[in-house]
Amino acid sequence: MDRILRGPATRRVPAESGVRRLRNGTFGRFGTGAASPSLSGVNLADRPARWAGIAVDAASGALFAAALAFQAVAIARSWGGGFWQFDLAAGAVVCALALARRRWRARTAVAGLAVAAAAVAVAWSFGLPSEPGPAMALGLSVLVGSAVRRLPPLTACSVAAGGGAVVAGSALAAAASASGSAVAVLAGAGWVAGLAAGSALRLLGVRREAAAERVRRDERLALARELHDVVAHHVTGIVIEAQAGRLDARGHPERAAESFVRIEDAGSDAMAAMRRVVGLLRGADGADRATHGPEGLRELVERFRADGPAVRLRLPDGDAAWPPEMAGTVYRVVQEALTNIARHAPHARSVAVGVARDRDAVTVEVSDDARPSAARQHRGGYGLIGMRERVEAFGGTLTAGPRPEGGWSVLATLPVPDRRHR
Repeated sequence: MDRILRGPATRRVPAESGVRRLRNGTFGRFGTGAASPSLSGVNLADRPARWAGIAVDAASGALFAAALAFQAVAIARSWGGGFWQFDLAAGAVVCALALARRRWRARTAVAGLAVAAAAVAVAWSFGLPSEPGPAMALGLSVLVGSAVRRLPPLTACSVAAGGGAVVAGSALAAAASASGSAVAVLAGAGWVAGLAAGSALRLLGVRREAAAERVRRDERLALARELHDVVAHHVTGIVIEAQAGRLDARGHPERAAESFVRIEDAGSDAMAAMRRVVGLLRGADGADRATHGPEGLRELVERFRADGPAVRLRLPDGDAAWPPEMAGTVYRVVQEALTNIARHAPHARSVAVGVARDRDAVTVEVSDDARPSAARQHRGGYGLIGMRERVEAFGGTLTAGPRPEGGWSVLATLPVPDRRHR
């Protein structure tokens, strides 16, 4: 069995030292002590967004200032006296709250709506210029849009309804004054614009988050499949060695120590395989793909044959017989099928592994002569799921079950892509 699991030579360390290193997170790629992509708690990836926010706030501040100045001059010319002072003060407060929205989004929105509602009531009660003015309407639009985009649904709806109430109050006050109708229309337009922009950005954010979650889920599934496909073969070997060691301890105690050495080597090989999987998932998969060709398949069968049943391997003539993009799937199907035989049919006497290629498809079949057991027929898990997903990703089919003549068979058919139409 010591030939089933092969890998780079690994220096052995005491178990206590290994546990301590594992707890301290110093096992290379699998440790938790890796450097964080952020420095001193500052995420460098957030800097562009932060500078963009500062630029938006600066532009908004300039726009607010221009609107306040325009409104003050317009009121001073048309109304005279100090009528412009109240409008300027109320508008400046709402605009300041709009600029501070990023830190206190809900509070600034509620405060801005309260100031606007009070301004509408005071202007109507004392015969002042109609509110909200252009600057205040602009600030309210920003506050409503920001709240609708970022706040929880119930709070966002409440802020939007509050903005609608301010617009309705402005319209009622404008009904008593012909000059106030334009102000009410401007306030309504600002409220609708803020509501529409906030809703659109919120929907866009939800879609982006859903897409990101799908990517994360796909990555987790890919990691689960890769870890199962690569490591399950090694773990099965460890279990078999442990069973053999238990038998040796009963009948041949002097040979039990050799079993422990092989188990340790198998564990080291499993760790090396896991590191290769992590390297593959990180994109460094060029070298690993080379082992998935015919030579890699022969080595896989030889490792299985060393301490397992006899294996007949049949491959197409020539390395170009199956497309290279299918090599990984062919390898994984054979690897998983052999692992299942070692795990669920250790009493099998012969195994046949065949890869055939015709004009339209590549066919992979792994069969054994073991009598199917109930546990094997009802077995589930990532193994069969992973094989089927890999095969179906190429538009192929996979079947697994007992053969009419006895034994078990796994059959995968992969259609050959037509390169002439690429």
